Amino acid sequence: MRVRRSFAFIDVSGFTALTETEGDERAVSVVSDFRSLVRGICSRRAVRIAKWLGDGAMLVGVDTKPLVSATLEMQMHTPAQPLGIRCGIAVGDVILLEGDDYIGHAVNVSARLCDAASGGQILAQAGVGDELPKWGAVLAEKSIQIRGLEHPMQVAELGFRHLEGPTMLDPVCGIPLTASVADSMTRDHLGMLVLFCSESCRDTWERRPTPAPDSQGSLRIPLIGS
Repeated sequence: MRVRRSFAFIDVSGFTALTETEGDERAVSVVSDFRSLVRGICSRRAVRIAKWLGDGAMLVGVDTKPLVSATLEMQMHTPAQPLGIRCGIAVGDVILLEGDDYIGHAVNVSARLCDAASGGQILAQAGVGDELPKWGAVLAEKSIQIRGLEHPMQVAELGFRHLEGPTMLDPVCGIPLTASVADSMTRDHLGMLVLFCSESCRDTWERRPTPAPDSQGSLRIPLIGS
């Protein structure tokens, strides 16, 4: 069956060197932290983890924007040095094989773009930038030679938009926002403005457990305003 999907390959840049210099136990700890981060973000943003690839993963999205948002959030929470998550993203029609695997050009391109990226860098197929959230940006565009492709490919490096003026952090994912780039906003029980990068983060925030009104603000249970 042929379907249209968005794909991202991610991995931990510098992992092989880390294993050599700091040992296997440290490498296992890094992979565990990496997988925990990826699981949490993908679960909240409705992105499927198609498979784990050692210190990397293949991600699949029905829609492109949640997938791009997920990779940007991963990048934000992982310092580029000495380790960083690198990522390649592509979109296209592929064959869904046996219900859980994908075969097609877009899969290959996203994997090759991940190989070509450096730590902390997201490289995407041309056109993916049109599906960025408002707080994301195309940082650069260039033509690069991709292993296995006959002709150079136009790609975009994705990152965060430069924001003017005071910012607020999304209370769920921590992405900095202004009202002009927020996906949605509301007021907390104190009347304070709360900005969200996506409806998924807003839904997570609105479903959070809250203490009973008569216990809020006590020494044991602080005010929950974000």
